Order: sequence, then C-alpha cells, then structure tokens
Amino acid sequence: MSRRRHKKQTKKLVLAAQLGCTTQAKALLRAGADPRAADPDGTTPLYGASVHGTAPIVRALLAAGADPDTESGHGDQGTPLCAAACWGHTEAVRELLAHGADPNLREDGGTGNTPLYWATQGSHEETAAVLRAAGAST
Repeated sequence: MSRRRHKKQTKKLVLAAQLGCTTQAKALLRAGADPRAADPDGTTPLYGASVHGTAPIVRALLAAGADPDTESGHGDQGTPLCAAACWGHTEAVRELLAHGADPNLREDGGTGNTPLYWATQGSHEETAAVLRAAGAST
C-alpha cells in the first residue's frame, strides 16, 4: 500500500472510530487500514473509539492488533482505558481489559492520572467497580 493511501486510510479509520461508524471501521480494517497507526494529530483509532464508548469498534480494533495501552495524541489525550473510564463507557472498559489493558497505567507517559481516578472523578461507579475488579488502584 502506498504511503499516501495508508495516511488516507488512517484518517478515515480514526474518523469512523470517533463517529461510531462500526460498519465503515470494519470495512477499512478489512481493506488493510492499520489499527495501530495514528492520524496527523497523534490520535489512534482505539482512543477515538474508547473516548466515545463504541465497544464494537474497540473490539474490532483490538482483534485487528491495536495495542490497548498505546497513548494517543501529542500530550493532550491519553490512554484508551483512561478515555473510556473518564466518560463511564463500561463496555469499552471491559473490552480493553479483556484484551490486556493495564488497569493501573497512568496517562501522560506514566506521570498522569489512572483510569480509576477518571472513573471516580466522573462518578461512574459501575466503571470504577469493573476497574477495581481488574486490580486497579488509585
């Protein structure tokens, strides 16, 4: 695949993940879009799907090889698990944990907040309970 086509597919995959377009995201993955590649802003498809709580896309990206612990953005986003926990997207949190996401991984290169911090700050008790059951601590 040419570099130009790769960049175009990456942008489309990140956008589909952010908008919750499951059919389009799966089609892009089948067409060879890299689930690990970030767009020019540094946003990964998995982060986009996680922050919006689209568990079917989270599942598809993880099955296609996305790393559940890859930080997204250029210092202004975070990990997929922190993103999902922040907004109380419990199903996305479950998918990430089932695929090996570290429940204690801090964002911002290891110096920021934990997923449990974000879940409790948002009063997302069910999400916090799932994280605690997976071994998360503050």
